Amino acid sequence: MKALKFLHAADLHLDSPFKGMNSVPERIRDVIRESTFGALSRLVRLAVREKVDFAVFSGDIYDAGDRSLRAQLRFRSALAELDRAGIPALVIHGNHDPLDGRGADLEWPAGAYVYPADKVETVRIVKEDRGLIAEVHGISYASAAVTENLALRFRGGDASVFQVALLHTNVDGHPGYDNYAPCSKSDLVGRGIDYWALGHIHTREIVMDEKPAVVYPGNIQGRSIRECGPRGCYIVAVDENGSPALDFHALDGVRWQQQSLSIAGIGTEQELQESLQDLLARLREKAEGRPTVARIFLEGRGPFHLKLQAGSTLSDLLRELRESELLALAGRSAAGGFGTGSGHMEAPHPADDNMEEGTRGSYTTAAPSGGVFRSAAAEVPFVWIESIEARTGQDIDFELLLREESFIGDLLRLAEELSADEGKLREFAEEALGSLLAQNGASRLFGGADGLLEDTGDWLEAARELAVDQLMPDGRRAK
Repeated sequence: MKALKFLHAADLHLDSPFKGMNSVPERIRDVIRESTFGALSRLVRLAVREKVDFAVFSGDIYDAGDRSLRAQLRFRSALAELDRAGIPALVIHGNHDPLDGRGADLEWPAGAYVYPADKVETVRIVKEDRGLIAEVHGISYASAAVTENLALRFRGGDASVFQVALLHTNVDGHPGYDNYAPCSKSDLVGRGIDYWALGHIHTREIVMDEKPAVVYPGNIQGRSIRECGPRGCYIVAVDENGSPALDFHALDGVRWQQQSLSIAGIGTEQELQESLQDLLARLREKAEGRPTVARIFLEGRGPFHLKLQAGSTLSDLLRELRESELLALAGRSAAGGFGTGSGHMEAPHPADDNMEEGTRGSYTTAAPSGGVFRSAAAEVPFVWIESIEARTGQDIDFELLLREESFIGDLLRLAEELSADEGKLREFAEEALGSLLAQNGASRLFGGADGLLEDTGDWLEAARELAVDQLMPDGRRAK
């Protein structure tokens, strides 16, 4: 078997609308909405820099079946750049961008191939200096909701060359994702495939490391607070024995993060503000040079809890922190940092400073401003606080209350019992929320009963704390 190298990406969701961003200031919103294109630009430069033999895209290139023309033009430009570098691009479509969706009449680069939906097809990767190095099999979705186990259609080819399979699927019913093209790990074994290049699950996961390797690269750019942490693709290097070595590369231009802050020891508004400012500095550092969108959870018990529950303390602090960030951002722009140049804003990215000189200016077609921003001493990427949620409680002795023969003792014991038994909690929640679930609007809002009940554990904890606040408004100090 011949050594080779390829790039595996999936779930690009180009031109994602980033719903819920309408209230975000325009200069922040523009950076976020441009981030999927920035990630694609970095992907192209990575592929060229790494001199990969080919690149595979495992579905959901676009965010919707009726693809925006902007997204299609950007993707075509990216594949053209790969083609000029001699890198074939092999593409399947998934549930978000099935083949029956509306597409523009565009001429695609010679090196790009889109797999059909009626059958598994095979593309042979041939290099002038090495001959046949791999066979890449794939199948697209004909429509959005594919329930067939498409994995059963795959069969490997020439066992002397590396076999890759592109599939958009939910392996073993991964929770939180639609069960499209469902299959099991056992369905992927014994089919003559060396590497299953999967898509659909947005969090990267190596399901199996080899024989065969089964890999989800995750999406290339987080799109909500549910998609936190680094997002990107894998560079897969295969040795002469057919063993793949996976190297993850972050491509995201905006990093979504969640972070907790304990109120223990915090007694004043100034102390809380200073603690939040310290937390934002840590989030900025953790993002490794990228802008950040963050959700902060205030947790723990302390005397400041009652202040958080009364008045506008939390909303005022959030407003002040956001305004401070906007003022700092405006100052950096005035000094020639973030957001200068053309009207187009793209997130700075530390990896761009490590690009080879020959690829640094490539793929400018994706960014009217001429590429991503370079590092500058005056430039500090923003940290935008998406929300601050208080999950705090009074500084009371719960163990003592649990032993009390009183109404609040009974209530806390019930909450403890439900918290310890998932089945009982679900049954209790279904009974309590049944009338709400029966309303069509509420059901759609929460994604049906399953979606509504996902957060019942958090709701139970919040209800317990609310009950304590209402029944003990002046608190009871821990002994």
